[in-house]
Formats: sequence, C-alpha cells, structure tokens
Amino acid sequence: MVIKICKDKASLGRAAAEQAAVSLRTALQQRGRARIIAATGASQFEFLDALTGMPNIEWSRVEMFHLDEYIGLPVSHPASFRKYLRERLISKTGITKCHFLDGEGDVSGVVRSVSAELTAVPIDLAFVGIGENGHLAFNDPPADFQTEEPYLVVELDEACRRQQVGEGWFADLSKVPKRAISMSVRQILKANEILCIVPDGRKAQAVKSCFEGEVSALAPASILRTHSNTTVFLDKLSSALLSPQSLKDIVSN
Repeated sequence: MVIKICKDKASLGRAAAEQAAVSLRTALQQRGRARIIAATGASQFEFLDALTGMPNIEWSRVEMFHLDEYIGLPVSHPASFRKYLRERLISKTGITKCHFLDGEGDVSGVVRSVSAELTAVPIDLAFVGIGENGHLAFNDPPADFQTEEPYLVVELDEACRRQQVGEGWFADLSKVPKRAISMSVRQILKANEILCIVPDGRKAQAVKSCFEGEVSALAPASILRTHSNTTVFLDKLSSALLSPQSLKDIVSN
C-alpha cells in the first residue's frame, strides 16, 4: 500500500484521477475493456469531476459496478447512489454497461444477479473511500472480513447514518435508511488495483485508526494494508493526525 498526501482536496482529486486514467487506458489497451467499481459520497466529488474530464479514455468499453446502495430509498432521492453515479459519472462519460444496485424491489434477487455479473471476470480498478467510522463501502465496524459473498445486506450503525446527515444528504437521522446493500470486504480486495480517496479533516481520526493501528474489523478500511496494489490519497486535513514516524514512509504531493 502507498499513501500519497496532497495539499488540498482539489489536488487530491486530480492526482487520483490521473492515476486512475493511466490504469484505465492500460486495461483498455491490454484487454480491450475495463471493469471498475465506483464509490459515491461527498468525498468523491473532486475526484469524479477530474476523472470525467480526463482525455483518451474509451468509456464506451468501461463496465461499472457500484459499492453500495440504501435499501428502500427511491432512485429520485438526492442521496440515492444510483442517482449520484448517473449524474456524476455515467452522464459525463457515456458509460453504457452499468450494474445498478436497486434497493427498492427484490433485494435478494438484485444481490444474486449483480453478484453473478461482478464475479464473472476480474475487476481492474476499484475506487473506494473511508467512512468517519472507518467503514469500507457500507461495512461498518465490526466488519465481516471472512464472508466470500460478493454483496451483503448490512445494518448501518448510528455513526455511519449520522455522517450521511452531516454531509447534507438527509434532513435528520430518522430519514436515513437503516439497511443497505454493500460489496463485501473480501470482494473489494479482489480488485487488481484499489484507489482510496479520503479528503477532509472529519476523516482524520479514521485515517489514523486504519493506517496506524492494528488491521482489525473494528477499523474496516485497515484491511487495505493487506492489498499489494492499493494507493491511498489523503490531503493535509485528513492526514493531520498521522504520526511523524508514519509520515517518513509516505509519498507527498
């Protein structure tokens, strides 16, 4: 795992997008297609804005999956991840092959069908973030590090749900769904390359816990340290609590 520290979230987004673009072009050149996993949330705004502006990516040959989705939330709701990805990634690039997690109907059927598509061919590149509670996708602590199921139905903890209110997606805690579909931890780790995009000071404690503490289900994103081709992009605020000793081994931008 490599950690890169950028001066702010705009430069973080550009740096991550540049690396993602190189990886996508390489996959497209070598295999004729690229399969990606896309993250959502406020932490991904600058990254997706930069990525969708990158030149020389044949998006028509890119196949997209997403990490998670709320159960019972209409696609028209501002917090819907399907809506988010359509507006911030798909409409800007022309991606046509998308596997959406529809949490409004037959959830178990959606989990089965999208899981089958996801595992049919290896994933080239996964974009992920880290929650304020250290979650990876919607795998809140203590996360299940053992299951081989590609997607799970999970219960969202209060810290996770409060983060969604804090980011402005919901008016209050009572409006945040309590359940979601989430890609499993082991499935995320099966991606050939992982880019973890984590700006903002509100993520600083989670960054410290995940990258300086033990690899633990209580700090779910700490598992990224076991993946040989992960790059974590931080800014000055999200990296602020890392110790001087840790910073010696970190690449700065």
